[in-house]
Amino acid sequence: MRGRWFLLVLVALLAPSSVAAQAPKSVALGTNPPGTVFYTVASGLAKTVSQAAPFQMGIQPYTGTSTFLPLINSGEMEFGVVNAVDMALTYRGPAKFNIGGKNPFPHSPNVRLVMRGSPLLVGLLVHKGSPFRNIYDVKGKRMTGEYPAHLAVWYNMFGHLASAGMTWNDVKVVPVPAVNDGVDALIQGRADVTEHALGAAKVKEADAAVGVRHITIDCSAEGEARLRKAVPGYYPRIIKAGTATAVVEDTCFIAYDIYLSAGKNVPDAVVEATLKAIWENVDKLPPLHPIFREWTRERAVEPDVTIPYHPGAIRFYKERGVWTPTLEQAQQKLLAVNP
Repeated sequence: MRGRWFLLVLVALLAPSSVAAQAPKSVALGTNPPGTVFYTVASGLAKTVSQAAPFQMGIQPYTGTSTFLPLINSGEMEFGVVNAVDMALTYRGPAKFNIGGKNPFPHSPNVRLVMRGSPLLVGLLVHKGSPFRNIYDVKGKRMTGEYPAHLAVWYNMFGHLASAGMTWNDVKVVPVPAVNDGVDALIQGRADVTEHALGAAKVKEADAAVGVRHITIDCSAEGEARLRKAVPGYYPRIIKAGTATAVVEDTCFIAYDIYLSAGKNVPDAVVEATLKAIWENVDKLPPLHPIFREWTRERAVEPDVTIPYHPGAIRFYKERGVWTPTLEQAQQKLLAVNP
């Protein structure tokens, strides 16, 4: 009996180091390029995870979500910082779902949700001395578009226009590959209006170079209805003057949720360790960037999401008593999309 008791104690003592030994030395987190808010989010999450988990999390920037989603889907990359709208499109695939008649995302049925984070806020951007005050003023003007390497921004611009009942036919499209290139086109005078995320480093760069400011979309009840109908997952939010670079008056932005995602086949233990590191250190995130002010435990689990949760995340949330029957129903409905 004493021998058995000794063995149990020995196993208990060795278990934590054994788990750590089985963990990978590093995992990869895909994100958008430096200068974007997504890169900032990825940097903050990677730092937090690397400090608290039994492995390091490294950042791998790409031109846009569409370029690294296939790697997560195939298992070549473990994690990604993505958004709710892109995930609806890529998870359901072009055969089942499109927005504005368009879904060029590769079908990625193996993406899973780890944690719902802050809302991303994106707004139209013009030269500070521009006469444009709102979305209606850009009709007939040069607006950046196409975004083949950064598909999410095509939907952003489509949503901005839709809030005013406008389409791409109402502007002169200036083709650019990705969001930072759009700002470069504005700086260089090749475009009259572009967009970027609130508080992005690229916006600060443009403001220092030529002076820029955000302009408002239509935030009326009618404008909001048009926006939500055009791009499911988008919602408007007013940003007060002076609260961020280039916000010189109260301005209506598009908002939509940021996700931390993972591949379906990432081991449960790796997902749980990642989530635990963020969950227990979430208060350390806001000092890194204002976007993290709404990256909270309360927002982490929500039935109104566009991809199913990872099994490791579900187990984590069940252990903390925040996984509900309503969430389970939503989970099963999403899983039925790709049986």
